[in-house]
Amino acid sequence: MKWIYRSWLVLLGGLGASHGFAVEWPEFRGPTGQGTSDLKNVPVHWSATSNVAWSVTIPGGGWSSPVISEGKIYLTSAVQENSGVSLRVICLDESKGSIFWNQEALRADPGVAKQIHSKNSLASPTLIVRDGRIYAHFGHMGTAALDLTGKVLWAQTSIKFPPVHGNGGSPALVSSLLIFSCDGAENPFLAALDAQTGAVRWKTPRNTTARSKFSFSTPLIIKVDGTETIISAASGFVGGYSPGDGKELWRVRYGEGYSVVPRPVFGHGLVYLSSGFDRPILYAIDPARATGDATESHVRWKQAKGAPTTPSPLLLGDELYMVSDGGIASCLNALTGEVHWSERLGGGFSASPVAAEGRIYCVNESGVTSVVRAGKTFEILATNDLGERSLASPALDDASIFIRTESHLWRIGR
Repeated sequence: MKWIYRSWLVLLGGLGASHGFAVEWPEFRGPTGQGTSDLKNVPVHWSATSNVAWSVTIPGGGWSSPVISEGKIYLTSAVQENSGVSLRVICLDESKGSIFWNQEALRADPGVAKQIHSKNSLASPTLIVRDGRIYAHFGHMGTAALDLTGKVLWAQTSIKFPPVHGNGGSPALVSSLLIFSCDGAENPFLAALDAQTGAVRWKTPRNTTARSKFSFSTPLIIKVDGTETIISAASGFVGGYSPGDGKELWRVRYGEGYSVVPRPVFGHGLVYLSSGFDRPILYAIDPARATGDATESHVRWKQAKGAPTTPSPLLLGDELYMVSDGGIASCLNALTGEVHWSERLGGGFSASPVAAEGRIYCVNESGVTSVVRAGKTFEILATNDLGERSLASPALDDASIFIRTESHLWRIGR
């Protein structure tokens, strides 16, 4: 099915202008899962009143990022009700912003849903849309699959773990498996569900020595020597796992690093990731032929200056870009870790940056997007303020950028 999916993406890209089909942005950080794109004419300048195609109020609350497929936008939301919490999937028309449908995927008991961080929500993980299905993950509250009309195909609520600060990490899809982390207060593990049925296929314990066990990172699927490997960061270490049975293949330790949020990126044969609180360090790891404890043998370089605890890094060519939670943007040599520049953007950051046409889009927590030119010399092209809090990572389409703020979803551009 993978070659069919990729061929369909190419077809959509080629027919998009003449047939109105949208470019696919089907999961957290887009088609590559790493925030990069080949899209054109993505806007550079806007405000809450200019260059806005539409803005629509989203019912309920949530910080999941929008995803795009075949001219529709999907995102999750949570609605507090007297009888519990309704965990919902919403489908919108990409061209107009009108809501096609708003479907409850799961219902959670208020006692299960409580105790979230002030920067979190009950609907923070981002959806995956693939092969006519929508996969909605709500952390410890459960996971569901829906069809494109909003019909719930299966719901899985048997996987339990004690959350800290609520849910956060998004799932990843590999072959017929839906993979996600279950890194709670104790006994953390990585889990896989059968994507067709929702049945539990495997659960792999983390066996971490870190004092704080909880983390929120989204797995990334890479190919190493032609073999698919799950890269999943946890408290105390990042590991490579076999998709088929969940076996841990290797790990690189980073001490007491915990509450790991950034999704790893991969390129130049290296995995790049940040090690979490309290002192984040950006690691470059060579996963080729790694086995067992690879901490001493497979770390190619590491850099503490400007490393993020929440936003994911971004790899473009030979440069690695990152934005710290405190608003320091940095450009590094991806092969050596040498810092080309490190500059303050302003504001706090939770969203992960995305890139198009040699530009990097960084949305801060106040809803201000800094557009930075990619390259070894720092240059801000624009600073665009929507005037509303934002913690969700943006999604891109040709000539448009979609930004979720506290109450609205915005289509910037045309």
